Amino acid sequence: MTDSRPVLTMTGISKSFPGVHALHDVNFRLFPGEVHALMGENGAGKSTLIKVLTGVYGTDEGTITLDSGPVSFSGPMQATAAGVSTVYQEVNLCTNLSVAENIFIGREPRLLGTIRWGEVRRRSRALLNRLDLDLDVGAPLGTYSLAIQQMVAIARAIDVRARVLILDEPTSSLDASEVAQLFRIMRQLRDEGIAILFVTHFLDQVYGIADRITVLRNGGLVGEYLTAELPQLALVEKMIGKELDVLEGIEEHSRRDVTALEKGTPLLAVSNFGRSGAVEPFSLTIHAGEVVGLAGLLGSGRTEVARLLFGADRADGGQVTVDGEPGSLRTPAQAIDQGFGFCSENRREEGIVADLSVRENMILSLQAARGWLRPLPRRRQDELVEKYVRALQIRPSDPEVPVRNLSGGNQQKVLLARWLINEPRLLILDEPTRGIDIGAKTEIQRLVTQLSDGGTAVLFISAELEEVLRLSHKVAVMRDRQMVAQLANDDRLDAERIMQTIAGGSHREKADR
Repeated sequence: MTDSRPVLTMTGISKSFPGVHALHDVNFRLFPGEVHALMGENGAGKSTLIKVLTGVYGTDEGTITLDSGPVSFSGPMQATAAGVSTVYQEVNLCTNLSVAENIFIGREPRLLGTIRWGEVRRRSRALLNRLDLDLDVGAPLGTYSLAIQQMVAIARAIDVRARVLILDEPTSSLDASEVAQLFRIMRQLRDEGIAILFVTHFLDQVYGIADRITVLRNGGLVGEYLTAELPQLALVEKMIGKELDVLEGIEEHSRRDVTALEKGTPLLAVSNFGRSGAVEPFSLTIHAGEVVGLAGLLGSGRTEVARLLFGADRADGGQVTVDGEPGSLRTPAQAIDQGFGFCSENRREEGIVADLSVRENMILSLQAARGWLRPLPRRRQDELVEKYVRALQIRPSDPEVPVRNLSGGNQQKVLLARWLINEPRLLILDEPTRGIDIGAKTEIQRLVTQLSDGGTAVLFISAELEEVLRLSHKVAVMRDRQMVAQLANDDRLDAERIMQTIAGGSHREKADR
């Protein structure tokens, strides 16, 4: 760190919403020339603190000082003008415009009212060169990867003379090489004296880049720590407020003998099931109580398989049997009639109904199955909702709170509850733990093992191979929209073998029996 005085100080910050006490008496400091990680579970208050800082929300109590002077921003534009810039996980730029236009949109140099496009391009190239980025500034932004788009967003942020740069989950969609490139730029900006507030769920990244860590839990401040003085296991304990045995308590479910499961008639079996342009024909069996993991890189066809098995997309052909009898999965309604449930990876657009309450979101599927002319009695609604709010530890516990007010992890739990209320025989979970904190992730993993023990079949999709290995009885591997292997999760299977298969193992490696 280059300065002993903080560039930013937030003192006694409190913020409440109807039914939600998001922040309570939180203090936060940010120093010039440091990367400061803001850590905590979903619902801990991280996003709210950032929105209070940047003027999206006003404070109920507390003060903010920037360079020792009090500030109160009326919105992000005013915060940016004062030197506090934010780059969000979902890049808020115009992909149809050029790189240069995105960097200077709304701030174009003009002469007699006319935009000086030559100056725009020249300054854009100079700014990108500062970050060691060699881009065609005249090319549409959309022709570049998401990682490059984030770099362009950072370039725009620092061009407005940012003293504070907020990076909110910038690495969630990046591969390892892209993360390394981002970290190189973050270190360069840090060395130039810019203060960086870094929000992420990846613990290894925190210890790879952060100088200081602040932990929030349930809207309150747990503490501020130098990264070098806070072991990773201690950080996890502070984030979740529990001892680590709760994490280690998820037994090696994957190592359980599955011979008995596979002796019976499969709950679901598909053969030569595929969709042109989406996924090549594949065959798969899933037994009652079996957890089948689906592994592969982004774009490998994992989600396409899930959507076909739920009828969200229609297969071109193939055979389907359910409980040994010919079946059909041409629509979600048919899948639901067979006792199947599906939690999409895109929970905001294909899952929650943001304007409805937690209760209304939870009973949506059951009500749809009954038909809208047979409304579920309110008393029964309350009984079911109370049961699953308690079982899944959904916070806040008030079922009448709009679901949009919940954190991502708690929204995910509401979606799970929606299907659990229907008592599904097969639950398809597409990235159920992505972008949520370690505490919520642990609870969802434990739930998967409990469902399996109770006889529910689960198709579990995750980009985290260790998570797939921890939960699955067998692992189906996807590569280039083909199911290239089905591997028994025995003592010989590990992440390295799965990665080798993804990278180019034998085209149709069969499960080891």
